[in-house]
Amino acid sequence: MRLGLDADEVLTTTRSVRKRLDLERPVEREVIEECLDIALQAPTGSNAQGWQWVFVTDPEKKKVIADFYGANYDKYTNRPDQPQYGVDDPRTAQRPKIMDSSRYLREIFHQVPVMMIPCIQGQGRLDSGVPTFGQASAWGSILPAVWSFMLALRERGLGSAWTTLHLPNEKEVADLLGIPFDTVTQAGLFPIAYTTGTDFKLAKRLPGSDLSHWDEW
Repeated sequence: MRLGLDADEVLTTTRSVRKRLDLERPVEREVIEECLDIALQAPTGSNAQGWQWVFVTDPEKKKVIADFYGANYDKYTNRPDQPQYGVDDPRTAQRPKIMDSSRYLREIFHQVPVMMIPCIQGQGRLDSGVPTFGQASAWGSILPAVWSFMLALRERGLGSAWTTLHLPNEKEVADLLGIPFDTVTQAGLFPIAYTTGTDFKLAKRLPGSDLSHWDEW
């Protein structure tokens, strides 16, 4: 199924989908592969194409990964230093809804039809010792492709959400899935499912004029 969205529509209505993930409807492998082929048209530094994509459908493996995610989610959301915004900041009004949505995903993550872990393959891991140039080059070679994948999902009536809270247990997940930990860095964890309804709208964002700088900060 194709929704027939134009470029601006797919760019402005591709949301982080949590509560509206359809947990009952299977996701066809060929649809995922079609979205991946689109994603692989994204730019990559020096045309290295050092990306690898792990899709998880095995219920037992999904449960293990979801448990890591859930434990780390609980620690993260119980921190005392949560960010605070002004009364008139749209992020303040949105926070309760976002937290409710994220807690829902934490509870049902193991039920999503497919999990995706995009990876960066290289000579070594992207640990803190890698200079900014190396970090930016590597992340810049996987993040555009992942976003393209999410846009392709949206056009086909599917949704996802960019999460990273399994990464404190990246080594354990690597061992579970056979990912070579010494040379492959995991970039995130994405639930994949059809969405219940396709009528997603623009999000409330801070205006670009508040966030842009011309010739100096």
